[in-house]
Amino acid sequence: MKSFLGKRAVTSAISLVGLIILVFFLSRLTGDPTDLYLPENATQEARDQFRAIHGLDQHILIQFGKYVTDLVQLDFGMSIRRAEPAIDAVLRGFEWTLWLAFITMTLVTVCAIVVGSLAAFHVGGIFDRVATFFSLIGASAPDFWIAIVAIVVFSVYLGWVPTSGTGTVAHWILPIAVLFIRPFGLILQVVRGSMISTLSAAYIKTARAKGVRNRPIIFVHALRNALLPVITVIGDQAAGLLNGAVIVETIFGFPGVGKLMIDSILQRDFTVVLAAIFVTALAIFVMNILIDILYAVLDPRIRY
Repeated sequence: MKSFLGKRAVTSAISLVGLIILVFFLSRLTGDPTDLYLPENATQEARDQFRAIHGLDQHILIQFGKYVTDLVQLDFGMSIRRAEPAIDAVLRGFEWTLWLAFITMTLVTVCAIVVGSLAAFHVGGIFDRVATFFSLIGASAPDFWIAIVAIVVFSVYLGWVPTSGTGTVAHWILPIAVLFIRPFGLILQVVRGSMISTLSAAYIKTARAKGVRNRPIIFVHALRNALLPVITVIGDQAAGLLNGAVIVETIFGFPGVGKLMIDSILQRDFTVVLAAIFVTALAIFVMNILIDILYAVLDPRIRY
């Protein structure tokens, strides 16, 4: 078990280093921040001074070396746009994204397991067909399209919920609903398939022959064994929420790390972009390792 987790940690660290290198050099292709933050009639002296203040006057390899040296010391640099440490801005946004992903994923997991289990128990019935139909549509529809349609219908025409912001509970409804649809459809299908296979096992037939009620059969006897493949999908979808939230947060004006990342790219705020990528990637890697540990707890064979 320790060896397995050690290998995963090393692999994740290598991937993180590669991502940092890639993002650092690609972010520089967006242009010179000097052209964005200084007026067109700024003197060359002012431009040179701006570049020197933000370390942009040095060769790109020297800039990268300094960035790596600072990163080892957990110094992510100062935000050009906000004049504050980049990590402070990222952590504020990441807290919003984490809450959004946590609430959404909790609802998705509970609903998908319950609906998927019931659909498997009534396989071929009306409930199963309806659940499968809507789950396939939800898993296929792109988030940005659902978000735009949701705003037009529920905010513009019906006026039930706000279009953006986080001031009240109503502001959270549309972002959570949009992020809910895709992972719910995917996880439901995996739960349904896994439960159908598990419910046909011999020990389930024995439990039924002994007169055990349907609810304990589904949610006690069958669900534990059926959850093993589901956990992996839940972990992937949870990580996908952190990435997918970029589009949804931007559309709904949600002040999470996704919107911060997009704004910083447009503003050429390199330090914030790199800090946001680092924190998000680190969270995803940690989440994947936790999923591996949970998988091993549920299936003792993996420990060996």
